[in-house]
Amino acid sequence: MGTNADPDADPDLRGRTALVTGSSSGIGRGFLLACADCGADVAVHYRSSAEEAEATAAEARDRGVEATTVQGDVTDPDDVDAVFDAVEAAVGSVDLLVNNVGAFAPRHWAEMDYSTWRTVMDTNLTATYLCSKRALPAMRDRQWGRIVNVGYAGSEKGLIEPKNAPYFIAKTGVLMFTRMLAADTQDDGVTVNAISPYVVETSDAFPDDAPRGRWATVDDLTAVLLFFVSDAASYVSGQNVEVDGGYLPESV
Repeated sequence: MGTNADPDADPDLRGRTALVTGSSSGIGRGFLLACADCGADVAVHYRSSAEEAEATAAEARDRGVEATTVQGDVTDPDDVDAVFDAVEAAVGSVDLLVNNVGAFAPRHWAEMDYSTWRTVMDTNLTATYLCSKRALPAMRDRQWGRIVNVGYAGSEKGLIEPKNAPYFIAKTGVLMFTRMLAADTQDDGVTVNAISPYVVETSDAFPDDAPRGRWATVDDLTAVLLFFVSDAASYVSGQNVEVDGGYLPESV
């Protein structure tokens, strides 16, 4: 039987709970507020920016949904458990998880200390693994769940540079994990997909040339997110959408 879902309509997320890691500001904030606009109750995750997190939660509440803030280091298994326990107690079990956290360190790999290497690898890849693992049992029980991971456009094209090496390696791992998890959940009512931007308007630094004369907006990314979490995408899993304006790395 086919679906009657309208692919042009925003998804109806009323009765759902969304957790977006790193959602006090930037892209994560945009993702979280987009879910709230569709009726989802939301959890604003942060590690140290408590005031920004509460401001984002207040914006979500202005949209008529329940919103809470949760603090924790999502590279630590115990903290991940505590984050999910707090979300479940405040706004309900997580139906929609966006793995958005990811550090970036623009320096040559040989000049990078071990701590920085681990931070970049763990925030981008390990956190995605830990949060997905924690979210999945409840999603499987309900036979409905959406996991959306944040990749990087250059990873899909095989980009690797001496600068930012752990970031590219970790994001390639995120895409591999996305596809593995999609295959592993195909009978569970869960979809797992990735959104991979190049440079976004919220970035701290910009290359010289922008594809199509501009950088990606947060709205460009949330449009893809809302498709992935919609009923229209219930048969779409293991996919990666590059939101990059047609960017082509010189190394390809």
